[in-house]
Parts: sequence; structure tokens; C-alpha cells
Amino acid sequence: MEPERRPILFVSLPESGLLNPMLVLAGELSRREVPDLWFATDEHRQSEVEQAATGSPIAFASLGAVVPEMAATTWDDDTYRAVTQRSRFKARRALIRHTYDPTLQAAKYRKLETALDEVQPALLVIDIMCRYAVELAITRKIPYVLCDPYLPSMWLSAPVPFGKSYTPGDFPVPHTGFSNRMSPPQRVANWLFRLRTLLMFLTPRMSRMLSQDKRTRQELGIVPEARKPMAMIDHAALVLCLSIPELDYPFPIPGNVATVGPLIPPLPESAQPNEISSWLDSRSSVVYIGLGTVTRLTRAQIHAMVEVARRLDGAHHVLWKLSAEQQQLLPPSSSLPKNLRIVTWLPSQLDVLAHPNVKVFLTHGGSNGFHEGVYFGKPLVLRPLWADCYDEAVRAEDHGFGITLDRPDEVDTEDVVRKLTNVLRNPSFQARARHFGLLVRKAGGVGTAADLVTSVSDRGLVPRTRVGSRRRQLSPTPTSDTPTGSASSTPVS
Repeated sequence: MEPERRPILFVSLPESGLLNPMLVLAGELSRREVPDLWFATDEHRQSEVEQAATGSPIAFASLGAVVPEMAATTWDDDTYRAVTQRSRFKARRALIRHTYDPTLQAAKYRKLETALDEVQPALLVIDIMCRYAVELAITRKIPYVLCDPYLPSMWLSAPVPFGKSYTPGDFPVPHTGFSNRMSPPQRVANWLFRLRTLLMFLTPRMSRMLSQDKRTRQELGIVPEARKPMAMIDHAALVLCLSIPELDYPFPIPGNVATVGPLIPPLPESAQPNEISSWLDSRSSVVYIGLGTVTRLTRAQIHAMVEVARRLDGAHHVLWKLSAEQQQLLPPSSSLPKNLRIVTWLPSQLDVLAHPNVKVFLTHGGSNGFHEGVYFGKPLVLRPLWADCYDEAVRAEDHGFGITLDRPDEVDTEDVVRKLTNVLRNPSFQARARHFGLLVRKAGGVGTAADLVTSVSDRGLVPRTRVGSRRRQLSPTPTSDTPTGSASSTPVS
């Protein structure tokens, strides 16, 4: 008798930070020869999806072309400046206003409906930002797993007053960048952040959007319970949080949330030695600069970063990943310092971070880069770009493995050099980074995530995970069995 088909359909937005962890998880299930794997995302990602298969095939389901308003890499300069401005609330408001258009996701919803009719999945694995997929899963009563690359509190905190929340009322609101050790004025600002978010939806412009949202949902047949606060969390069979509680501030974590740490593929990703790995091998101390695919530096900021490298010459080398478009703003190559290497592409950022000669990671603080740096025990210097980046930055500082630039919206050469030098010379940053790296690795990563997904798929079980209030306390000092951060010593799940 033929076994019952139990297809698993992954659904993700096409943004690299959301798509990549999903591809790692799908690839691990493929390696285990799990049958009937499908992956739905925008058309231009098809080759990457198919290349993720290392065992059983991963079939591709197209959700059509990219919607420019939903893709940060395609925003015009005015939109970029608005969503990355210094005021964190105004930046959040700009982001919501730009992306909150119910009609933008209606076409994706219908394409996903078509894919569901074809695949008939027993389980959906959905990136947590792909809201239309969650609403469709709830509407059709299809079991789903959420893939959440953010800190545990990010999606468990109410964005507005009086909404359902798994974090306490005085917990730092996501996107504020506040520590849990807030001053009285910050506590007021923290509360006002929620209130101002609520009031924003009472403006005529957003009221029209809410009305359009209601009409669109009715046309699509989305059930009302999909709109309830925390619906996406409460209806999920499992939430895979790609972080650990120790990187956040303490609060009780729901039982259907599994904190497994970042999903790191088998390393090295580059099977053969390459030019970058050879260059790293021959440098004893390297600062790696990776500010993400969205960051857009001005000519003056790029020149200031070049000057940072020049100031470090003689003691440290600098590897900087910078897009070809941004490289057009560089000074003449003849004037670049000899210790600076600029590349448009890396065979693997993970291989770079795993290299023992990389001593510090200068990052924009995005969730993937933040957790990858921690995984490999690298101290961080952070230039937060927007939104959640500020939340990761303050936790890195509070936990002792990172430091934030004084003016993240600028590149102040003196400040950057001072912060890098501080981290490079102070062994406590390295020690704390290795300590948290050990905790992240112990969480299980992609191996544990794949075990949990197959458990839900095969037996319909809802894994119950440890509750946040029972977590172990943060250690005041690093443990003696911290990893070295080298590629050879990295245990791969």
C-alpha cells in the first residue's frame, strides 16, 4: 500500500534575509530525502530554490514578479531616506505607510491559492513576514510552521497599547532600540511609541487603507480570526525562532515557540580554497565590513569608511563587501590604503565570519548578520540601519559582545575607529562573543529545526519547548569551553 502523500510547502518573501534561512531548512530536509518538498516565492528566485536541493528534489511554485513597493532593494532614494531616518518612530511610520497597501498582496494571495490547489500540502513552512501566506493557512485550516529570524520578543510584543502581548507592559517595544534598563523618560517614550502607532491608523490616510484592507479580505474570503492580535503565533503548530532567549531580555516564551538559533548550512560553503580564503589566511587581524544589501551610503560616507581603513593600517586589514553601484562612489583606486580589500561578492559570508583571522564584524545589525556574527563568536560594531537593527544593537551592548556607533545615520571616522579599536583591544568583547556563540550552537540550529518540522509533518505533533521564564541565567563571565570561531572547529548541525 502506497504511503499517504504529505507534501511540505515552503512560502517566503524574496528578500534575502527572509529567504536564505528558509532555503537552508528546505535544503536540510532535501538532504534527509524528505519527499514532496515544494517552495513558493517570487519568480526570480527559482534557480536558488532548485540549487538548495542536495537529495530529494525541491519543486518550485512561482508567485509571480517582485512587487517593488514590498522590496526594500527597489525603493527610490526618498523612500529609503524616510525609512532610515534618525527618528525611530518616524522611520517606522514611513515604513508602515509605504508597505501597508492591502491590494499589493492580493495577487500573491491568489497565486498561492493556486499553488495550494496543485500541491495539496499537509504542512506549510512560512517566513514570518509573509502575512498573506499565514492568513491563507488560517483560512484553509492548513497546519503551518513559522520561520522567525528575529529576536524572540520581536513578534511576541504588542505593537499598540492594550493588544495581546506575551511580553510585559514595560518591555522595550520592538524598533525603539531601548534597553530593558530604561530611564524614566525612556519608559514614557516607550509607552508613547505604542500609542503613536495606534494613533497613526486613525489618520484619514490610514483609515482609508483599513477600509480597503477590509474589502480586500472579504473579496479574498479571509476568515476574521486571521486578523486577531497574535493570530499568526497562536494558530501556528510551531514557531521556529532562529535566536535564543539569552540574546533577548527575560520574558515567558509560549510553548509552541522553539528557539533553535540561526540556521547555518554545512561549512565551508566553498568546497575549494579561493582568493578570499587565501587572503584571509595571510592576514593575522581582519575587520570585516558587511552592511547588508539594503544600506546605501553617500559618497562622503564611503570616503569616511575608506579613511577608517587607512587609520587601521599597520595593525589590521579590512575586508569590505560593497556593491558595484556603491563602489562607483569610491575615491580613485590609486588612493585606497593597502590594507583595504573591497569586493562586490563573497563566495560565502559565513566562511568569512568563521575564519579565525576575522576579529570583528562591522554590521548594520540585521537579524541574520547579527546572529551569524554571534554564532561564530565575533564581537560586533554596529551601525544600525532601521527597525529591528536598533533592537539587536542594544542587546549586543547589554550582553557585552558589541558596541554601537554614536551616530549610526552617519559615518564619523573618529567614532568608527575608536569603537573598532576598543573592541579589538578589549578581550572582554571577544570572550563574551564566544560565550554567546557557544549558547547559540547548543540550541541546535538547522538540525533541530528539521527534526521539529518533520515531527509536525509526520505525526501532527505540536512540540512543546522550554518556557522563557525557566531559562538559565546569563553567565556573568564566559565559560571555559567556548569555541574558537574557526571554520574547522565549528560543529554543524
